Amino acid sequence: MSEMHDTLVDFVKVLRTADIKVSPAETLDAMQTLDIVGFNDRQFLKNSLSLVLSKNPEEKEAFDDCFDRYFTFDKFKPSESDDAPANDDNFDDDGEFETDSKQQGQPGGKGSGMGGREGGGEEEAEDMEGLSPTSELGKLLLEGSRTDVMVKMAEAGREVEVSQIVVFTQKGLYTRKIMDAMGLKGLQEEIGELQEVGGRPQNHLAGRLKKARDQLREAVRDYVERQFMLHADESGKQLREELLRKVKLSNLEKRNFKDVQEIVIKMAKKLIAIHSKRRKTFKRGQLDVRKTLRHNMQYDGALFNLKWKSQKVDRPKVMCICDVSGSVSNYSRFLLMFLYSLAEILPKVRSFAFSSDLGEVTRLFDQNNLEDAMAKTMRDYGNGSTDYGQMLEDFRSHCMKDVDSKTTIIILGDARNNYGDPKAEILREMYDKAQRVIWLNPEPKSSWTVGDAEMKKYAPCCHQAEVCNSLAHLERVVANLLRVAR
Repeated sequence: MSEMHDTLVDFVKVLRTADIKVSPAETLDAMQTLDIVGFNDRQFLKNSLSLVLSKNPEEKEAFDDCFDRYFTFDKFKPSESDDAPANDDNFDDDGEFETDSKQQGQPGGKGSGMGGREGGGEEEAEDMEGLSPTSELGKLLLEGSRTDVMVKMAEAGREVEVSQIVVFTQKGLYTRKIMDAMGLKGLQEEIGELQEVGGRPQNHLAGRLKKARDQLREAVRDYVERQFMLHADESGKQLREELLRKVKLSNLEKRNFKDVQEIVIKMAKKLIAIHSKRRKTFKRGQLDVRKTLRHNMQYDGALFNLKWKSQKVDRPKVMCICDVSGSVSNYSRFLLMFLYSLAEILPKVRSFAFSSDLGEVTRLFDQNNLEDAMAKTMRDYGNGSTDYGQMLEDFRSHCMKDVDSKTTIIILGDARNNYGDPKAEILREMYDKAQRVIWLNPEPKSSWTVGDAEMKKYAPCCHQAEVCNSLAHLERVVANLLRVAR
């Protein structure tokens, strides 16, 4: 049963790479389910594990796909001289797993293996003259059941870590590794020794072993290809997502936008799961003396119930100002996408866009889907010469009265002002009134003081000023915003 548990653990890894969250406790529940249900009924096993390991319709759909691909074991196809019919997997038409008891005495079953024949006849018996394979793999191929061979193949696959296959060109490498782990060297030596003897029975046995070896190699190749489709598909997707998380947003092409949107939504869901509840954090070690004394007056001063100081984590009030001129439009696009994907925990986001004149686009996002709202924002505010001084003037005129000690202001832009008046004193007013002012600049710090960049004047008027030019940076900034907001 430990082998079955190992198989189940590998299956759980596949589920996790397919974005199905499986906890250690759920894995143990699945093992208990496997012990109870067994492998006799494939559909019953699938339904039982689905109840334990998947929680919602999306996960159940992904689970079904992973199960069908992971637990598909093709039987080894007999050659034309074999009479045994081939089936698609180790389950019969009724969904029953074909055990050794079913396979014994049947074509391709116990005593038949991969090189077996249904009858053999007197001529074959005469040719063999009592010879039988001596190598472990040879015995398995000619005398073991097909199920035995598959189990051995799966064990060898785990031994060589075939689940780590990443690129298709590794298929030949892992095929050879699995064959070696199954005992190919001993089988090759046996075939060579039989051919050296050169008698008719020896040549006949050597021929059967070579045919079984070739069939095994083809079956292992198919097994590795299925493992590639199962594991590398997801790991390849993860590698692509990791690359898109780190690459500069300005280097993204339009064909990447859909993938990046999916990553942003996935990041947002993770942050929502962490910060969705308004909760109190109790700091053990900081005793609230007044509350403690008041709650223990009924005990004549005996301190039965201790009260600890607490801090209430509240939802932040966010005002987001984005430069949507050509040089930074991609950064603004994905910051806005990020913030609006967090609507469940950031219900008070007000968004502003500018190249020179500042305009509020909050209602635009409320009345349109995210993609259309961003397209209209870029169209309406993305043209014109960049003027940060004018933007700050507009903000002071129309929005400064709404800024209070609970407000976080996020400004995303490169601070390149075309040598105009930066009006940093207005940013200082925002700094004094707001809880936090965060400036996100997509350019490296080495460029912050070059040319018409005004970050040397703006940075001292911000609580936080940092480089932000990738999805990973955006995620970190938003996560910190949610964590420290009180």
